[in-house]
Parts: sequence; structure tokens; C-alpha cells
Amino acid sequence: MMEWFNDFWSTYSTLVFSVGVHALLALSIWLTLSCGLLSLANAAFMGIGAYVSALLTLQLGWSFPLVLLTGGIAPAVVALLIGAPVLRLSGVYLAMATLAFGEVVRITVLNLEITGGPEGLNGIPLETEGWHIAALLALTIYGLARLRCSKVGRAFEAIKEDEVAARLMGINVDRYKLLAFTLGSFIAGVAGALNAHFTFFISPREYGFEAAVDILTMAVLGGISSLIGPLLGSSIITLLPELLRSLHDYRSFVNGAVLVLVVLFLPKGLWDPRRFRKWFGNAKGAEA
Repeated sequence: MMEWFNDFWSTYSTLVFSVGVHALLALSIWLTLSCGLLSLANAAFMGIGAYVSALLTLQLGWSFPLVLLTGGIAPAVVALLIGAPVLRLSGVYLAMATLAFGEVVRITVLNLEITGGPEGLNGIPLETEGWHIAALLALTIYGLARLRCSKVGRAFEAIKEDEVAARLMGINVDRYKLLAFTLGSFIAGVAGALNAHFTFFISPREYGFEAAVDILTMAVLGGISSLIGPLLGSSIITLLPELLRSLHDYRSFVNGAVLVLVVLFLPKGLWDPRRFRKWFGNAKGAEA
């Protein structure tokens, strides 16, 4: 049994780590979506966290816990700086603005000598362990669950449902939006720092448009009605390409088809508590 586990871990440890990191990213965008913000900046925030943490490790030799903390704080500070003007927008305009911000970050990293330019950073020490990801993921889930049940979480929900009504109720909409945006960037930055320290290598192309769409897809696919949805969606998006590896040339087609079918027939995502309650309610009614 132990030998089987060692073989499995040596083969799939990177995939398991990726599932955990992607879960953090999905939760980061779930936080902004829970406040009604359609932001595509999380890939850029992940990149900032990854590069800042990697440079602190390679250039200054900082300890890993401090590197992780700084990897989260750096994008959070950036989010605070850009949040005031950007969050005045909403809907597709906010998505376009945050996507443009992501491109600015990617092009900046691409042209800086300290970041390795298009060649990226190589030789990042292996610091991330499984328990690091598990502990931070558990802490994030616990924190977001408590936040959702708090006054702040109720304010987020009110803003998401009707921003004008929330303002009339006395909710400081701008402050709560900025809070959601900043907290989401912090989680994405920590995910980037964790990722950088188990992949050994990072490059600007990992944090572009495709990554931003993938992060959004994880949350939407799983469903944003609860914290289970982003965890489910991130696991599927990460594992599905591996499960379809035997299909070779058809893998991308099947992967895309699965996502399209879910969006068409399950617009609230795979995990929707209201749908489950309706099903069980109908089942109990039929039995009665």
C-alpha cells in the first residue's frame, strides 16, 4: 500500500498541488462575484504574487512564510491603488478594464530584466509542500464561510442583488466593493506564490487572458451559490484534461463540449443548493 502511494505521489503530486492552487484561485474570484463584480484581474494578481515571492526567494533569500505573506500583500496593495477608479465601472466595462490591467501587468513583466523577460524565472526553490496548500485552503474556506455569514457577507449579497437598493439602505457600496476586490487579490497572490514554489519556473504567458478566463470558468462551472461550487469547478477544470488524455486530438473538443453543455443546461453551475432543494422537495411530494 505504501509503495503504491509513493508511486502515485511521485507521478501525480504536481497535479494534486495544482488542484489546491486552482481551488484558491476559484475562491478568490468567487469573492468578487459574490459582491457583483465581474473582474478578470485575478490572473494578473496571481502573477504579481508569483513574481514578487519568487524574486524575494531568489534575490534576498527570505523565509517561505514571509514570502507567502508578501506574495499576498503585494497584489492587495495594487488592488487598493487601482480599485477606486476601476470599481466605478460595472458589468462588461469592469471586465474590460480589469482585463486591460492584466495585459499591462503581463507586458510590464515581459519587458523587465529582473523578471527574466519572456524567458521567465527559472530555478525557483521547491518550498511548497502539500500541507501548505491544504492548510491555506482550509483557512481560506473557513474565513470565507465566516465572512459570508457576517454583516460584511450580507452587505456583499445586497450589493450583488441590487446596488441602488443597497445604497438606499445605507450600505457603503464603494467600500465593500473595494474590500471584496482587495481580499480576492490577496488570495490570488498567495495562490501564485504557492504555485511558483512548486513549479520551479514561471513566465508571463501563464498569467494572460487564457488564465483569467480559466479562473472565471472554474467558479461559474461549479456555481457561485456556495463555497462548494468553486471547489468543484476548479477540480473539474484541472482534472478533466488529464482524464481525457487518452483522446489525444479530441481532448480539447470534448473538454469544450462539456463546458458548453453545463452552461446551457445548468446556468447556475453544477452545485446549486436551490436546485437540490427543489428536486428533493418534488421527490418528497411525489412520495406523499
